[in-house]
Amino acid sequence: MGDGRIRGQLLKGTTPLLVLTILRDGELYGYEIAQRIRDRSGGAFAPSEGSLYPALHSLEAAGALQATWRDSDKGPRRRYYKITPKGGALLAEHEQEWTSFATAMARSVA
Repeated sequence: MGDGRIRGQLLKGTTPLLVLTILRDGELYGYEIAQRIRDRSGGAFAPSEGSLYPALHSLEAAGALQATWRDSDKGPRRRYYKITPKGGALLAEHEQEWTSFATAMARSVA
């Protein structure tokens, strides 16, 4: 399995955690979410529309996000997402799982 494929699988699996982490700071629309993920990860993670929007829709369907359409002075209407209390609880759970995973990985490669 090539390095790019591993990164793609990691991104797909961690996209919900990344989205919830970004939206903890306030509501954003899809492109802004992707840009913040890319910026905060130093470019290591750059979610495509094919991974970001299914994650957003899945989180919304689960009640972890609330979405609102808004008109924009700078272009088309945009769908803004914000984290819900359920999303905050899910984020805390994901962060705990990620910490355990990262600790186990560090031990296994040490």
